[in-house]
Amino acid sequence: MFESRTETLAPRRVFLRRMLKFSGFGAVVAVTALGIGILGYHYIAGFGWIDSLLNASMILGGMGPVGDLASDAAKLFASFYALFSGLVFISVMGIVLAPAVHRGLHLFHLDEKDFDES
Repeated sequence: MFESRTETLAPRRVFLRRMLKFSGFGAVVAVTALGIGILGYHYIAGFGWIDSLLNASMILGGMGPVGDLASDAAKLFASFYALFSGLVFISVMGIVLAPAVHRGLHLFHLDEKDFDES
């Protein structure tokens, strides 16, 4: 997927395209996780659509829940969704930052003659 340490550094346009692709994939993962939260809060906790969006967004962003949960099923869902959201956050950050970290590490393996920044 990425160039190996024996290959030259990818051109800037390839790197930027790679960053865009990985950021898009990270956004798809985040929106999917948000959708799971919205549906869970709506159907399990009985919140309206806007309140479901608010609660799912707040938990996915690491801020915490907003509304009171009435049933045990809603509390269980909120607990599992909070744990799931933490893993999603870490995963999305890994996905989005992977090309930049790879490029940074790749720079350590290059000689002066290997720099091809076009």
